[in-house]
Amino acid sequence: MTDFERAKRILPGGVNSPVRAFRAVGRDPVFIERGEGAFIVDRAGNAYLDYVMSWGPLILGHAREEVVRAVTSAAAKGLTFGAPTARETELAEEIAYAAPYMERVRLVNSGTEAAMSAVRLARGYTGRDKLIKFAGNYHGHSDGLLVRAGSGCMTGAVPDSLGVPAAYAAQTLVAEYNDLAGVQALFEENFGQVACVIVEPVAANMGVVPPKEGFLAGLRALCDKYGALLVFDEVITGFRVAYGGAAARYSVTPDLAAFGKIVGGGMPLAAYGGRREVMELVAPLGGVYQAGTLSGNPVATAAGLATLAILRENRDKIYPQLEEGGARLQAAFARAGVPAGRVGSILTPFFAPRAPENYAQATSCDTRAFARYFNAMLQAGIYVAPSQFEAMFLSAAHTPEHLSATERAIAHAVSAARAAENAENNVN
Repeated sequence: MTDFERAKRILPGGVNSPVRAFRAVGRDPVFIERGEGAFIVDRAGNAYLDYVMSWGPLILGHAREEVVRAVTSAAAKGLTFGAPTARETELAEEIAYAAPYMERVRLVNSGTEAAMSAVRLARGYTGRDKLIKFAGNYHGHSDGLLVRAGSGCMTGAVPDSLGVPAAYAAQTLVAEYNDLAGVQALFEENFGQVACVIVEPVAANMGVVPPKEGFLAGLRALCDKYGALLVFDEVITGFRVAYGGAAARYSVTPDLAAFGKIVGGGMPLAAYGGRREVMELVAPLGGVYQAGTLSGNPVATAAGLATLAILRENRDKIYPQLEEGGARLQAAFARAGVPAGRVGSILTPFFAPRAPENYAQATSCDTRAFARYFNAMLQAGIYVAPSQFEAMFLSAAHTPEHLSATERAIAHAVSAARAAENAENNVN
């Protein structure tokens, strides 16, 4: 019995997160045994150059010595206390140092919790019920945000989810990403009812789709005009596209933001925060309730602190390195005739005539061509996300030599994917 066959006997679909099932690329998933630096090793002992990096958290690479040391030291003193620890404060301060608009911070366990809590807070602060989100943006799996979501919802061709009450989903208004006129129209049609606009400042769950020039600033202006809060979902972009996240990269300040992935250093940890007067509505100070037994877990905060300390101390070296690496891979895809959406160290090759600017364009990509490319890359020892609608993530552990090998693999994989397509067409 294979690992996957055994898993399917007890886990729904054999996985604990849908995109891990590899259904979109027509094969069984790879079961990973360990990781080191830029590589992962599967249960059969095969090593792969990794561009998934646990879907983004491992900006320093796998098993970074300082992070592992911090985690093991913290674990030796106790796994959880359900009581305050100094590291919770220190981590919140570290986040606020990079993103000064985070005047108050609440630690939680996942990006889903962070985004869900930020939306609840926006509703509590404004006294309004409706929110505006964007098609193809993914903000976790809470009920009100699983409306035309990205990530695994696109991969599995399920734009919504069963189990979400229609009356609840009706409070979620959906706009097209990069379309300010559409957002303004929703504000006008629902005048005085919209609590917030929540957005991935860089869309990264329908493939990487950068914001058009002026889009984020335009959202800020519209929120100010109509009395709504602007919420940035920086779960992916926070500490990834810049040290201060997308808000710093694009010089647009949200009222609230959700951080995840990198802030936990590879452990389950996330945060939401923002303006002091808004955050002080969170219990125990105010009437917006949110709680969590493992929030601010001492082992997770140790991993997050170690990671953010390294980024702060080395940001003038790490971020230019990541930017250069991302640009190299984007150029490699361009040479192979595949456009790639990119911001900093996250990018997606799109098997389409051009890189998309919104959800509708992203859904027109050739997913069969992507699957062929994916399998050719895996055969070459390069591990990328098993979905057209996810991102590649670079890390500080990826060296120039790794990038050179990846450039060669891209050229070969795209060529092999096209050859396989031509052969299939000739048979048919």
